[in-house]
Amino acid sequence: MTNIRPLALILAVSLSAAFAAPQPDCGSALCGLVASGTLSSLRWPDFSGYKVQVQTFYELTGYAPAWIHSGKVTSQAKALIEILQGADAKGLNFEDYDGSRWSDRLARLQISTNPKVESIVAEFDLALTISAMRYISDLHFGRVNPGLFHSSLSGKGEELNIPRFLRQRVIDVKDVKAGLEEIEPPYEGYRRTQRALQQYMTLAREDQIASLPITKKTIEPGSSYDHIAQLTSFLRQMGDLPSDAKLSLDSNKYDARLVDAVKHFQLRHGLEQDGRLGVATVAQLNIPLNQRVRQLQLTLERWRWIPDTFPRPPIVVNIPEFVLRAVSDQYRTELEMKVVVGQAYRHQTPIFAAELKRVVFRPYWNVPLSIQRAELVPKIAENLAYLMKNHYEVVTPQNTVVTDGIVDPTMLAQLRSGKLRIRQIPGPENALGLIAFMLPNQHDVYLHATPATELFSKSRRDFSHGCIRAEKPQQLAEWVLRDQPQWTPERIAEAMKGTKTLQVNLDRPIPVLIVYATAVVLEGGEVRFFGDIYGLDAQLSAALANGPSHGSKAEARMQVSPW
Repeated sequence: MTNIRPLALILAVSLSAAFAAPQPDCGSALCGLVASGTLSSLRWPDFSGYKVQVQTFYELTGYAPAWIHSGKVTSQAKALIEILQGADAKGLNFEDYDGSRWSDRLARLQISTNPKVESIVAEFDLALTISAMRYISDLHFGRVNPGLFHSSLSGKGEELNIPRFLRQRVIDVKDVKAGLEEIEPPYEGYRRTQRALQQYMTLAREDQIASLPITKKTIEPGSSYDHIAQLTSFLRQMGDLPSDAKLSLDSNKYDARLVDAVKHFQLRHGLEQDGRLGVATVAQLNIPLNQRVRQLQLTLERWRWIPDTFPRPPIVVNIPEFVLRAVSDQYRTELEMKVVVGQAYRHQTPIFAAELKRVVFRPYWNVPLSIQRAELVPKIAENLAYLMKNHYEVVTPQNTVVTDGIVDPTMLAQLRSGKLRIRQIPGPENALGLIAFMLPNQHDVYLHATPATELFSKSRRDFSHGCIRAEKPQQLAEWVLRDQPQWTPERIAEAMKGTKTLQVNLDRPIPVLIVYATAVVLEGGEVRFFGDIYGLDAQLSAALANGPSHGSKAEARMQVSPW
């Protein structure tokens, strides 16, 4: 690690020396185009947000063309154009980088006089430079700033010197594709999602299967169904029905093999796995494949918001999937469990990143003031013994107990004003269960156990006030405390069954990511889709449809360091 800075300095100095001699020719066509900050032949002509980067890029060579040498388009330029034309396979929009315009530009260069007409060369060169910068920024940071949607999620904070990257990892290399892949998220989950996107793009182009009719009566296993052939074809196409499964071609019976295939489809789409063709299942079967493509594209966009490295393996909660995963150093799943998240219509769980710093066994639940006023105070007003019957107590702001019994009218008024607070005493009936995982954050959201374990049997699990309830809290505690050998599974179990509240500070905090992905590709390659329960896919899709976030937003996302 100690040699990285000197090596980078040597490269930078060598590169600067190599291009130090030429002086900018600001009378050239290329310099004039750069100075204008706009290029009319681009789909998105205004490149003012990249103007400083473009000037830095060309000033090093005195505004000599970067992509045309001795009258010929370089091999790197041709490779880069091919990459821009295939940007859709990365979950980007190839037209943001003039994907459909490069053939005409290349043709214009071929028919121009020799030596090439300066204006044509300048326009081609600048168009490719701007498109490359936009592509690099979008591929690395994402097309939009996540802070526009999630105030506590700012995305990647590291610098990326795009002019330097273009010179060192694109223009001066033999393998342009490999150079660009260096700035993509380094996670296998990202690569799996890319492969799934390409698969679904192919399926969407070939999709000729008509929608299944919505029936008033649910189709039960073993019953007759007039659209068996259509259902069979779709399930084979999706891989839910094995390609070698043999079914009767002249029967309309909804038999066991098709039922199993439908159950697998239901599993992949977050539905109850009952094998019945009800309204919800048929609706999912009828969703166009281009919408699945869109879900995968949005997931790739969100992958690009995630930091490329973590101080230690993180815990990741995916809200639409209702699943928590704890991963290894190789980012493979070591622990997985169901979770309950915030209600979609009133108490959504926010998207954020934090650090898990301590575990509390047998915690108190300090009732948030909003819940105290809106939910508990009305119940106390109806029954002054409500708190005593439900294991609550009234405390001062300093946690001095005022009463754990009857609430008098004076106390009720102070509870309503917030001068006194309510907390629930530790125990099996506590809303936090027997373990809470504390990750300080501005939203006051954390992970915890729950006495309401029956909710984990539901396929859709948005029932909380915003915090995240874990299905297997004891296993999660064992994973969290795995580097603190004094905390054996036996000791963890004892702490849960004990009589005292006990806080354990972690020697090393654990990153926690609360994310939102309606398309997930598992380690075995299986693709799963989930409902947009908070409407965040719709918001992101609308933002992307408004055009690329080039200009001031893009400029804010990337920094230019001195050469």
